[in-house]
Amino acid sequence: MSDTILSSDIVVNAILPFLLVFTLIFAILQKTKILGEGKKQIDAIIALVVGLMLIAFPYPRGIIVNLMPLLAVIAVVLLVFLVLLQFAYNDKDFSMPGGLKKGLGVLVGVAIVIALVYFTGAWDFISNQSAAGNNLFRNAIFIIIIIAGIALVLFSGKGEGK
Repeated sequence: MSDTILSSDIVVNAILPFLLVFTLIFAILQKTKILGEGKKQIDAIIALVVGLMLIAFPYPRGIIVNLMPLLAVIAVVLLVFLVLLQFAYNDKDFSMPGGLKKGLGVLVGVAIVIALVYFTGAWDFISNQSAAGNNLFRNAIFIIIIIAGIALVLFSGKGEGK
């Protein structure tokens, strides 16, 4: 298999993550106007520093490099799903039902959490603690799941009472 310039190490591990983080930080600073109105130069300098700091540290850069293919795959799957869903509706009538929006949001959220746990190395820690028979760790995970379930039930029922 021949390597292209886009698959070279410097592009994948330096240029693309830098451009992504620089653009995101700059856009966030411009949109929120945290540093004031019309401060493009200051926003650009801060975005540049954050982007360069990302390149200097391999661990967070590795997380970003590993998450981006997942983002692309999820985006393509969602696009295909929405195109297929569009066939069931007329052009004027198409709007995604609220339950479907929430369901897709939950699925994407769970996929992102699982990917973050895996790419940060926490998955190995969890499986090692679980396999070692650490009851305290198992109980803590179980309690977190119960609290999350209770919070989901309590907060999802608030809007229905209106």
